[in-house]
Amino acid sequence: MLKKHIPVACAILLACTVAQAQDQILNIYSARHYPTDEALYTNFTKTTGIKINRVDADDAGILARLKAEGSASPADVILLVDAARLWKGEVEGLFQPVKSQLLDNTIPGQLRGKVTADGASPWFGFSTRARVIVYNKVKVQKDDVDTYEELGDPKNRGKLCIRSGSHPYNLSLFGAVLEHLGEQKTEAWLKGMVDNMARGPKGGDTDQIKGVAAGECAIAVTNSYYLARIMRSDKPEDKAIMDRVGVVFPNQASWGTHVNIAGGAVARNAKNPANAIKFLEYLASPSAQDHFANGNNEWPVTKGLKISNPALQAMTGGSFKSETIPISVVGMNQVKVQQMLDRVGFK
Repeated sequence: MLKKHIPVACAILLACTVAQAQDQILNIYSARHYPTDEALYTNFTKTTGIKINRVDADDAGILARLKAEGSASPADVILLVDAARLWKGEVEGLFQPVKSQLLDNTIPGQLRGKVTADGASPWFGFSTRARVIVYNKVKVQKDDVDTYEELGDPKNRGKLCIRSGSHPYNLSLFGAVLEHLGEQKTEAWLKGMVDNMARGPKGGDTDQIKGVAAGECAIAVTNSYYLARIMRSDKPEDKAIMDRVGVVFPNQASWGTHVNIAGGAVARNAKNPANAIKFLEYLASPSAQDHFANGNNEWPVTKGLKISNPALQAMTGGSFKSETIPISVVGMNQVKVQQMLDRVGFK
């Protein structure tokens, strides 16, 4: 009789062991391709005992994969680096609403997705980055590039370097500008930028900064953390770049500098939702927020955190005025923006 019960007991024990093992796993789809983030993942596992499996891709690739995988997707947490893509994932139903008092208390309301009737949110922003203008200090006066509008002004003909207009960073900026200026003025502005290009759009943001320093162009647009990396570098070639390049946070006298966000969500079909929420709450912790600021040169979203990053301090003198366009508006404007880009020949 005892022998008959042994296999059953073993089966129960095995099931419990498997369940416990599954509880200690977290599958992340991430568009954050920053080597410094390895410290974030390592510290989370060290603190919680939860092992992280990660798939890296860009924002669009991650959203497409989630849609294709459907309910079979192993993804628990989604990390994206563009506000409009977070909005797109929300409206396509790829995230599940999360209710967390810790996140509610920590993350500002404007940096969350649409809140449900019971107070849950589909995604949360955990860091921000400004879309700034860099300029050649010999060839350009700062006052000639202290607004986004001036990027399309004839006075800057032949001076502009910029990456593809269809890149998410630019689409979000252009979507915000559309909200400020309206359709007619925005399309004219985009056409002005095409006319002002020193060369066709190519490369990433770091390439634009280097182009300004090398004299290939005189002004460019970049996310702030790319510039901060160069500012913090000890390499002679990077120090030479910073000797030639200045930075301006546009539109301080009007609507403020465009700020994009990096954020996270729990996947709609997450198999480990409790661990996923733990990870999002971890990203709002002082240690993770400090990493975003001082490890990856982004601005943290929590209030009261001391930023010791010398590059961020040098850029702004401690603070700057940022715009307050709703994320949903930026996302909804992107279809119109892409149509405008096609019409004006902004590749």
